Amino acid sequence: MDLLAKCKQFVRHKEIQDAGFYPYFRPISSSLGTEVVINGQKMLMIGSNNYLGLVSDPRVKEAAANAALKYGSGCTGSRFLNGTLDLHEELEYELAKFLKKEKAQVFSTGFQTNLGAISCLVGKNDLIFADRSDHASIVDGCRLSFGRTIKFKHNDMEDLERLLKVNDNDCGKLIVTDGVFSMEGDICDLPQIVRLARKYGARILVDDAHSLGVLGENGRGTTEHFGLGDETDMVMGTFSKSFASLGGVIASSTEVIDYIRHFSRALIFSASIPPASVAACLKALEIIQKEPQRRKRLWDITERVHTEFKGMGFNIGLTQTPIVPIYVGDEMQTFQICRALSDAGLFTNPIIPPAVPPGQGLIRTSYTATHTDGQIDRVLETFRKVGKKFGII
Repeated sequence: MDLLAKCKQFVRHKEIQDAGFYPYFRPISSSLGTEVVINGQKMLMIGSNNYLGLVSDPRVKEAAANAALKYGSGCTGSRFLNGTLDLHEELEYELAKFLKKEKAQVFSTGFQTNLGAISCLVGKNDLIFADRSDHASIVDGCRLSFGRTIKFKHNDMEDLERLLKVNDNDCGKLIVTDGVFSMEGDICDLPQIVRLARKYGARILVDDAHSLGVLGENGRGTTEHFGLGDETDMVMGTFSKSFASLGGVIASSTEVIDYIRHFSRALIFSASIPPASVAACLKALEIIQKEPQRRKRLWDITERVHTEFKGMGFNIGLTQTPIVPIYVGDEMQTFQICRALSDAGLFTNPIIPPAVPPGQGLIRTSYTATHTDGQIDRVLETFRKVGKKFGII
């Protein structure tokens, strides 16, 4: 059997391209604001994770440019050896303070953060209890660890307790969950996870990639939203959402972070975040703390969109956040609806298995604090027309 035979046999993408519905790898030729340009067409962006609208903020761009001029375009090595700048240490200090943890460690991407932390912390005889809807980076981090992964039904605390009870032996246990689930938009049941972790002697890792800057009075994420920062052992976040940059962070006790710093292969053997990205993140963090009105505006938009979509008859599931899925079901119809929305000037994301369970294809929309009321009017009216055309409302 030829190793590469599977590549020749993979033709699904060509079939969708030939049908005129292929929606991936669309080249954007403009700044990533509420409007973008694709193939010369101006489109209203409701498919990014730019929750606070900071990607195009002049202050963030200026900070990135100044850092590139001072430090150069890259670090040419890993944090472990020659790739640590004073900027990296400043960012880690500020993030630890923001997240109210003793120490923080920055990774080059969010994906690497979960990969590097989980794989080095979970040993041969340890157990991981992971939500079935956890992000792919968590899934791969679990695969790379030497422990055994046990998946519980999405946000189902009865199922989690059943599995904890069945596996209640003397070994290390880690419960790992998204704070905000990136496709469904719902929030993990952290109070119950904390209760179960205490009862069964487990530790907790919360992936707050889509929560930082969004949830909580000060934007500290899921733990602040529930008031459970002290009860959550580790908090992970990414910089490619609210922080308008690239990279990831894990924050915990000094002992945990020091262990990760010296045993995480993803950290030790990867080049560090370029100076411009670090500086952009620092500036975004400063703005997040000084301008809470951005978060308020985001939630005003979110509440309006939830209410309007439900009123029209769309199925938006159990979302509680600016991630608003429009459930379609059929895979091909999901592509067709995405294409119709694109033709009408809306940039959305079609989500099909394996990113979601079979038969649960959806259009993923997400909103930004800098969207105007007029833009939201246009989004809602376009969805109303397209939804009626395809019979999903």
